[in-house]
Amino acid sequence: MDSLCPPESIYNLIPCDTKIPPKPARYVSMFKSTVKNELQKGKAAWKTMGPAKVEVPSPKDFLQKPVKAPKPPPSEKKLDKIPPKKPPVPLRTDHPIMGIQSGKNFINTNAADVIMGVAKKPKPIYVDRRTGDRHGLELSGLVPKYINKKDYGTIPEYICKRNEEVKKMQEEYDNYVQANLKKAAMKRLSDEERDSVLQGLKKNWEEVHKEFQSLSVFIDSLPKKIRKQKLEAEMKQLEHDIGVIEKHKIIYIANK
Repeated sequence: MDSLCPPESIYNLIPCDTKIPPKPARYVSMFKSTVKNELQKGKAAWKTMGPAKVEVPSPKDFLQKPVKAPKPPPSEKKLDKIPPKKPPVPLRTDHPIMGIQSGKNFINTNAADVIMGVAKKPKPIYVDRRTGDRHGLELSGLVPKYINKKDYGTIPEYICKRNEEVKKMQEEYDNYVQANLKKAAMKRLSDEERDSVLQGLKKNWEEVHKEFQSLSVFIDSLPKKIRKQKLEAEMKQLEHDIGVIEKHKIIYIANK
């Protein structure tokens, strides 16, 4: 019974009374004929070497044996590039002009040129191998070339100019600081006052240090420990003040 069954198909699923809609017409461009004509128009125009239509030479004007083919006229570009020709070779019948003599004594002239001329100096070289490879000495860097210059070792002009600008800016800054200090009414310590303050701080440090040395070796009580810490703090503060005054030569004091 399987052999009598019809083959499966999608059309068997569609009822017989239903109508299948027709397919829409295929799109055709309105410029199809124009494009086709333009492509066929110039397709075979230059298929050969040169134009398609060439005048055929006449059979009467055939090339004979002694006759050469005509040459095309030279172009202007080629005429410009033609180098100038050399003078022609003199003919056999041409004779040179005779009877011309010179009174110059070439032997004496050459001898005088050799005697009065400057001897040619040999080119300085150096040999770096035992096989005798020679090289120029000037480009080797062995000749003191730059130290023999007139301006060698002198400060360049732009550095001098820059130093002057820096110096001028420093002077302007100092003047500005002095003006601000005068406005703030700050007093500047003189050298004598600075030395006296420095000597007084050093003297105080020596006294505190002497007192620190007189402490007992064993710190076995709280008052001794507190006293030792106090002396150490005073010595440290005095050392800081002495270092500040020694570091700065100019010291200003603000008026309260």
